[in-house]
Amino acid sequence: MTNDPSQRIQKWDAKFNTERVKGALDASRARMLVNVQAVFPQLTAMELQVKQVLDGLGISTALYGLYMSFAREIWSKQRRGISGESLAQACATLVAKWVAMGLTQTVLERIRSDVFTVPPPAGP
Repeated sequence: MTNDPSQRIQKWDAKFNTERVKGALDASRARMLVNVQAVFPQLTAMELQVKQVLDGLGISTALYGLYMSFAREIWSKQRRGISGESLAQACATLVAKWVAMGLTQTVLERIRSDVFTVPPPAGP
């Protein structure tokens, strides 16, 4: 390892060569667009369900962003194929995390159960 910063600068400059980055993005764009077209309608539908739960519970719209972040975390886990008791445990961990950040546990649990139909974990 060298203490010469010029070597790091050269590596950074090569890595962030905009023509190379553009080439990589251009090569992937068609596949990325197909994925976006498939996933965004699902994401939008999930977010609408979360908003309906929040509206039904009288939650301030100022807090919607935080509850949406919680919901997106669950959605992401489901998209990665996590299910059953593993998903229930992961959701319990997420509920604890978001409660620690100031959100209401009962609201989080309603999102978990009403939107994602994930039951509470079977045991500790």
